Formats: sequence, structure tokens, C-alpha cells
Amino acid sequence: MSKKVVTLGEIMMRLSTPDFKRFVQSDSFDVTYGGGEANVAAAICNYGLNGTFVSKVPDTAVGQAAINHLRRYGVDTKFVARGGNRLGIYFLETGASMRASQVIYDRADASIAECDASEFDWDAIFEGADWFHTTGITPALSDRAAALTLAALKAAKERGVTTSIDLNYRKKLWSKEKAQKVMTELCQYVDVCIGNEEDAEISLGFHNSKTDVTKGELNLDGFKDICKQMKAKFNFKYIASTLRESYSASDNGWSALVYDGNEFHHTKEYKVRIVDRVGSGDSFASGFIFGLVTGKSMKDAAEFGVAASALKHTIPGDLNHATRSEVEGLVGGDGSGRVVR
Repeated sequence: MSKKVVTLGEIMMRLSTPDFKRFVQSDSFDVTYGGGEANVAAAICNYGLNGTFVSKVPDTAVGQAAINHLRRYGVDTKFVARGGNRLGIYFLETGASMRASQVIYDRADASIAECDASEFDWDAIFEGADWFHTTGITPALSDRAAALTLAALKAAKERGVTTSIDLNYRKKLWSKEKAQKVMTELCQYVDVCIGNEEDAEISLGFHNSKTDVTKGELNLDGFKDICKQMKAKFNFKYIASTLRESYSASDNGWSALVYDGNEFHHTKEYKVRIVDRVGSGDSFASGFIFGLVTGKSMKDAAEFGVAASALKHTIPGDLNHATRSEVEGLVGGDGSGRVVR
């Protein structure tokens, strides 16, 4: 039977300017749908497993459009609740060269933010589940969403399901102080923690003084110390961090560091020319989860995850449409970009 990975979070409408235009230039927007946990569920399905998405959307045609978008890629949406005020929206202006990308949120009072844990049948949701994944974005939406995330993590742990969280701090959604209070509680119920060095500092209070993310510089030894602190405090089974060296908005170095309490592994580094970096962290998380849930070693799971996310940088939209065979080909060294005939 296929492995079942459950995710919980918000799905939003994404309105992005075409052709690298600025907001003030654009007379139209490209429409798609996405969100951290929805992106993971879709990628899990793309690799041949059962991705189940739990959320709440308005009982309108717009809410249905978001659900239909996920169904196109095989995501099980039967546990998505209906109701509430609206579907959240985010606007994206894609940067280039030294001009950074810009995101504007319009997600206040979204249905998921007003959702209650009692609206979900956790026994049915986690029946046959092997893994549960969420992110730090969902609890940032509201106190009720934070309570929902906590309830879901507890329900998963009570049923013996492996849990993971991507820290994903969003400063436009909540303060550093609120994030640390909420995320510290949530992480008591987490087996696998994913996040970059900035997330670990802001969301959980661990600091690496030798890394400056604004300069695109990394210090692996400093971040290894953070991983050890995280392991000591939360006893995570695995800790994984994506590592981005930002040369410009168009060109990045991309790798990952993983830790199991005994051994560190720094993956192969990819030099990526960016088409769309939104969802790149989600694509690493889904690849890493896929590797672990299907029995790969920590090292092999990390290599699969970082290759998957390197490919995602070349694909427009939130979702990673790279196939399992394409990812495995890149892991094996085929990154030439030659035409496949």
C-alpha cells in the first residue's frame, strides 16, 4: 500500500505579475494556487505516494477552484472543510538580478484562520497515515489557527504518526516574540524539524552569529552548533536546513545540511538560475519526507530533497512538477539540461 502523508495548512490564490513586471507596470496577473503544506501534498502525490491535504476554504466557486487545482495533481482533499469568509490571496512580483522579489499578503479573515479543531475527524484523517507535516505559517495566521495546528500535532502523535514541521517564519504575519512562544510549544510534538538558519534563530531563539543571510554567506560550523542546541532542547529525530547562498535574485547556490544527533551531512550544492523560487523550501521538505517515509537513509533523503528543490527553482508557480525520475537523474549527476529526445 502507498505511504500516506497528511499535511495541514492554508491554500491561497496566487496573483503574480507576468514577464518580471513590477506591480505598478502590470495590467494583468497570472492566477494559480498554493501554500506551504498544499505544495508538499502535491509533490508527495507527484512522487507516487498518497498526499492528503487538510484545510478549510470558503464554500464558494473560488474555494472550489483551489480544491480543483490540488485534485488535478492527485491530492486527497476530502478532509478540506467548507465555510468561513474567504480564500486568502497573495500577490507576487518576481525579481531579477539585484532586484528582489516582493510579496504582498491579502489573507486576513481567511477561512483557515477562523477554523476550529472540532471541525475535523482526526481518527479518519490519520487512519493509515505514515507522516504528518505542517509549517510555522499556519499558526501565524491567528490564535485559532495556532490551536488547530497544536491539536493536529497532538492527534498525530497520539496515533503513532511521524510528525514534521517547517519553521517558515513570516515577519508579515506575526512578531518574533509571538513566534517563539507558539513554535516552542508546537515543537514539543515534532519528530523532524526543517528550516533555515534564519528560521531557527527567529522562531526558536537559536543564534548563529557567524552567518549573515543578507550577504549570502554561510558558516556551516556555526549552524552545526545550532542543530546541536535544537537536538538538546527538543530531541528531534532529524534536523534539516536548506542553505541558500544568494548571489542575486536570479542566481543562488542551493544545498542542505541534515543532522540526526550523531552525524551531519552536507549535500551536493547546486548553482541555480531562478525562474521562480516560491515553494523551493516546500519542495525540499516534500523530497526529504518522501525519502524518509520510503526508507531512504538520512543522507539519501536529503540528496533527493535538495535535487528536487533545485529543479523547482526552474518551474513557475508554487508547485514542484519535477518527476521522481527527473529528481533521481539529477541526484545521479545528470544536470546538463540537454534536450531529452
